[in-house]
Amino acid sequence: MDRDNKGKLIAALKKTFEETGLVVVTRPTGLTVAEVTELRRQMRAAGAGFKVAKNRLARLALDGTRFQGLGSLLKGPTGIAFSQDPVAAAKVAVEYAAKNQKLEILGGGLGDRRLSAEAVNALAKLPSLPQLRASFLGLLMTPATRVAVVVQAPAAQLARVVNARALQGQS
Repeated sequence: MDRDNKGKLIAALKKTFEETGLVVVTRPTGLTVAEVTELRRQMRAAGAGFKVAKNRLARLALDGTRFQGLGSLLKGPTGIAFSQDPVAAAKVAVEYAAKNQKLEILGGGLGDRRLSAEAVNALAKLPSLPQLRASFLGLLMTPATRVAVVVQAPAAQLARVVNARALQGQS
């Protein structure tokens, strides 16, 4: 790879690290091309990404970003999962690693904080941001729904009484 391509790759990785909220460092030892393609497909479906890059270039790209502390994890074959959502990349990586023993979670970073492999596993168990939003919205909507049911109840009861009287009058 010539200098220009290396420079472009470093710039692209740096931009990715600056725009992402979560980085998970993995060791994809022995994964086939088909398995890596499947992992990338699952990552894209969850709104995340997965890249395999040379460690030296990835370390250069990490410099000056909030994830620069992850440089020590970049030894041997390494894959980097990333996402804006603070849970998506961790969730997909941990689920894939549970099914395929060839992928090992080494650690990661969430914002300025470095995460151990155990912390990444714990993070993967949390609900995603859309799931949290839906739960919160459901909690907000519940009182309004209950008020509407209570307000409509007397009118519904009155309608049933009138209907019952009308049916009695027909017999």
